[in-house]
Amino acid sequence: MTAEIAIMNKTAVALATDSAVTIEHIGEQIGDKKVYNSANKLFALSKYYPIGIMLYGSANFMGIPWETIIKIYRNKLGKQKFDALKEYADNFIDFLDNGNLLFPDSEQEKYLRDTIFGYFYHQIKEEIFEEVRSTIDNEGRIEDSRIEQITSDVIERHHDHWNAVDLLPTIPKTHIKDIISKYGSIIDEVKNEMFEKLPISKKSSEQLNEICASLFSKNLFSSSKSGIVIAGFGEKDVFPVLKSFSLDGIVNNRLKYIEEYRTEINSDSSASISAFAQSEMVIAFMDGIDPDYRRRNEKYLSEIFDKYPDIIVKRIQNLSESKRNALKENLKQESDRLLKEYQELEEKYRIRNHVKPIINMVAVLPKDELAVMAESFVHLTSFKRKITMGAETVSEPIDVAVISKGDGFVWIKRKHYFKPELNPHFFSNYYRDDDHEKE
Repeated sequence: MTAEIAIMNKTAVALATDSAVTIEHIGEQIGDKKVYNSANKLFALSKYYPIGIMLYGSANFMGIPWETIIKIYRNKLGKQKFDALKEYADNFIDFLDNGNLLFPDSEQEKYLRDTIFGYFYHQIKEEIFEEVRSTIDNEGRIEDSRIEQITSDVIERHHDHWNAVDLLPTIPKTHIKDIISKYGSIIDEVKNEMFEKLPISKKSSEQLNEICASLFSKNLFSSSKSGIVIAGFGEKDVFPVLKSFSLDGIVNNRLKYIEEYRTEINSDSSASISAFAQSEMVIAFMDGIDPDYRRRNEKYLSEIFDKYPDIIVKRIQNLSESKRNALKENLKQESDRLLKEYQELEEKYRIRNHVKPIINMVAVLPKDELAVMAESFVHLTSFKRKITMGAETVSEPIDVAVISKGDGFVWIKRKHYFKPELNPHFFSNYYRDDDHEKE
């Protein structure tokens, strides 16, 4: 996990991220997690123009470190520029989607095999075994026919679950059938390996095929997904723009991704604060209340307002059943109205007294103060992780950069795995003329 912040006003965008990365074994056996505090998650997307990129979620994509992918793209981009940030983001997504040199068929097959193996094992097989164990514990034994029924029911539940999920807008309608057709033998191998001792009917086998294809086609992403945030200025962008995406992988030469979030500064919106990954401390600071506490409070209030009409009606004696039901219905409607009114008033108070004053201040902050604010938000999340139980999944050092129209991508704080004073060639090589390199 990680904590990443983007703060924008009409002058610039400040980006800040921590350095923690969590490594865990993925496969049949899950090992202990290990947290390292040296990950690079913030980069200039172009050497020459004011565009930055931050990463969260998985540190790798299709087995390649994101840092490597970004630097290959940056070299390929060279001095090419676009009019709008949207075009930079689209170009980077196209680079991934068409990157057959980085992600050849063999790597796509490996990714598909590992993904369906993990889903079959951790989602379907473990659920089947849990229901079988529960039946044995309750009844002392289990018949083969009961195991077959449990297996069929579990697979059907997962199939129904995926059927209810929409196809991603970037995925063609034929993609599911194409995956089953192209990778059918690999899917069959994994099914045989995973369910060799379980009774799988023909119907269940076909459902498993569709589940496999859905993993790479539908708008439901795995826990190992990657998130990218691209922010800055296109050539004709007067004010900064930010876009974020979730990505899962490439199968059958199709990238599974979706645009999650977009914000921009314009005449109607003079400032914004965006948090990614672990964002609860930023939300608490902005809203004046912890988001989990707020959700629980709203849940409890909703339950109280829902129960109170019943309590009142039960206290009234000598009512006919029809009058009792009519009164209960009227009270429920009034209860719903009062709850909605309360929620609207609370929302207005939160925005007027907490959110707007901060946004108004951000709108006039100079570039150095934007950087301080972004860093402070990450530090706040890191401090919370440090003084609470559990792994410190957000930790220092914190990398900070400011991107402005005139100054471009400027590092405010940046860690190095080497001593800069011992490696002057690193910095002199960074801006080597791309055209000269090609000669």
